[in-house]
This record gives sequence, C-alpha cells and structure tokens, in this order.
Amino acid sequence: MPSPYGMELVERCIECKLRERSIFCNLPARVLQAIEGIKYTTSYPPGAVLFVEGQVPRGAFIVCKGRVKLYISSSDGKTLILRVAEAGEVLGLSAAVSGAPYALTAETLDPSQVTFLRRDDLSRLMHEHAEVAMRVAQHLASRYSDTCHEMRSLMLTHSAAGKLATLILEWMARAATSRQPVSLKITLTHEEIAQIIGTSRETVTRVFAEFRKKQWINTRGSTLVVRNKAALQSLAGS
Repeated sequence: MPSPYGMELVERCIECKLRERSIFCNLPARVLQAIEGIKYTTSYPPGAVLFVEGQVPRGAFIVCKGRVKLYISSSDGKTLILRVAEAGEVLGLSAAVSGAPYALTAETLDPSQVTFLRRDDLSRLMHEHAEVAMRVAQHLASRYSDTCHEMRSLMLTHSAAGKLATLILEWMARAATSRQPVSLKITLTHEEIAQIIGTSRETVTRVFAEFRKKQWINTRGSTLVVRNKAALQSLAGS
C-alpha cells in the first residue's frame, strides 16, 4: 500500500494538467517518489537559455509551465527555429541518455517553470525502474517520428505561403478543438515565425496580409482566427 507521501504525489499528479502529456506522469507512486527526490524545479524569465547547441549534456529538462523555443544557428548568425516546446514536453533527453552534445539551443519564450533531472540521476532512475526506461524509449521514438513529419511538411513545401499554411495547420492540430471557426493565440513574432519556416520577416508579414485579403484568416492582436481551413490545406499540399 502506498505511503501517505506516495499518495500525496499521486494526488498531485492527478490534479496536474500535464498528466496526459509528460512521460514522467501517471507512473506508480514509488517511481514518482523517486523522481521527487532527484528533481530541481526553477522559474525562468523569458529569454533564459536552458542549454546551448554543442554543450556537454548536464541532464534533461521538463517544461512544467510556459513555452521554450528550440533552434539551431549557423556560423554566420542565421537562426532556424525547429519547433516551440510547450508545457509537458521533455527537452534534451536524447543528449542526456546518449552523452552526445546537445543538438540545439533551448530558450524560454514566456515566464516558465522548468524541472531539471541531472544526467546521472536520470540514468540511475532508468536502471532502477523499468517503467521509466520504457517511457524514455517510447518518447525518443515518438520524437524521431514527429521530427521527420515536421521536416517533411515544411521542407518539401516550396513556397513561403505553403510553409506558413502548413505551420498554421499544425497549430490547429495541437489546439485540438472542435469549435468553429478555430481561434488560435499566437505569441510568436513574425521574425520568429520566419525562423521556423526558413524565410524573412517581411515575407511572413506579406503572406499573412494575403491570407487576410483572401479571407482565409482574420487576426486581432495575437489572436488568429482560421476562416478557411480547406484553402490552407490545399495550399499546404501543393
């Protein structure tokens, strides 16, 4: 029978909004207790760097609150945002497991709360608890598949308009809402969106204006309302 401390952890996990999204949730009480003993949770302001591309891995990071942009940079200073991680996601896990340097840089976009697991502690946790090792393996396999899909969707679409349409459709899929029309809260700047789809800020601004003119979308401040999903799907698939 779980200890009162273990029951407290289970109740805390049940109440957590991330329970369906994090690989370290919905685990047995004894495993949650082990994680509780090794984790370090810290609050960060926007613009805080969690780890840097090429850095020797210190451990893995769990985004509890906020968003984190993951990007790579070229020698001439150009930046490509690979994706934006949201609450519930685990970052730097592949490097923490393999010992290879971090493949990208992680920087907070919002005021964020992040839990850190040291590499040695994570390794011991995986050796002592088979459930954790299986979750980590499943997560890495899933991220590989998702990355292939994301790269295929963006890189095989030639026009900037098609890439932006693809990105908006991905945002819609993540929103997972049945409400029509779909309303999205977009807090990325046009510059950051340009870094995601590999174009210029001016091009992103122009394409958004074209989408509004065609009445495919409406924008009010940071809110984007999708009026014609079919048109975006047709453009993304062209």
